[in-house]
Amino acid sequence: MVKKKIAFIGTGVMGSSIVKHLLKADYEVSVFTRTKEKAASLVEQGARWAETAGQATANADIVMTMVGYPSDVEEVYYSENGILANAQKGMMFIDMTTSSPALAIRIAADAEEKGISSIDAPVSGGDVGAQNGTLSIMCGGNEQTFQEVLPLLQVFGKQIVYQGEAGAGQHTKMCNQIAIATNMIGVCEALAYGKEAGLDAETVLESISSGAAGSWSLSNLAPRIIKGDFEPGFYVKHFLKDMNIALAEAEQMKLPLPGLQLAKEMYNELVEEYGEKGTQVLYKQYRRA
Repeated sequence: MVKKKIAFIGTGVMGSSIVKHLLKADYEVSVFTRTKEKAASLVEQGARWAETAGQATANADIVMTMVGYPSDVEEVYYSENGILANAQKGMMFIDMTTSSPALAIRIAADAEEKGISSIDAPVSGGDVGAQNGTLSIMCGGNEQTFQEVLPLLQVFGKQIVYQGEAGAGQHTKMCNQIAIATNMIGVCEALAYGKEAGLDAETVLESISSGAAGSWSLSNLAPRIIKGDFEPGFYVKHFLKDMNIALAEAEQMKLPLPGLQLAKEMYNELVEEYGEKGTQVLYKQYRRA
């Protein structure tokens, strides 16, 4: 595709890395985030600062969003100085926030009324994947739109899969988060057990990470746990948000998810003190004594 002007809304832990990849690929990028200081390094690297999401949108061909919560998505798309109020026919929206499938469907419908294409494209891979440009991206929406934006997504993503109509990307991300939630319990329990057994954590990890127990969390987050590094690749507070979305969707489907419910309860006990830490902080549930 011909390189178009990008508006990127939300430059947090992962969003800032994505913008860096876009700038390196010579895209013209305007950025907006609530705290201007968080975008300072991006402006230094060539991004243009916008005072509002609407201002960024007005100068763009493609609007990409990656904010915290569904309420934040709703605000940046529907506020007076937001995206939809300032968008023009022919634009494309790509929401990479992990949000509710229903909201993705609503945005797609409202965008279509204005002659705008929209896809929901939540990502997985954490800060490491964002930094390395190897994110997994799960896309829902019009398939032709997906094909049009695929070269753009390939700038920072590796496993990019079209999942179906609007909302399908968000449902797929829920599957991803459900798998991670119970896996994190297993990772933390394995390390806690090894420590109590008097084993060397690094040699234990060397053995089990390449076997049947192997997982992204074991390979990427267990080493951080061993080092006592609980800084976020993905915030606990945002992970709880995702689990709540998945449980709400499952309730509508009348599908019990006891493993996910347990993980949510365990993270709930940590969120007040460790909400700004990474999901690997779950290990502290086992090391409090």
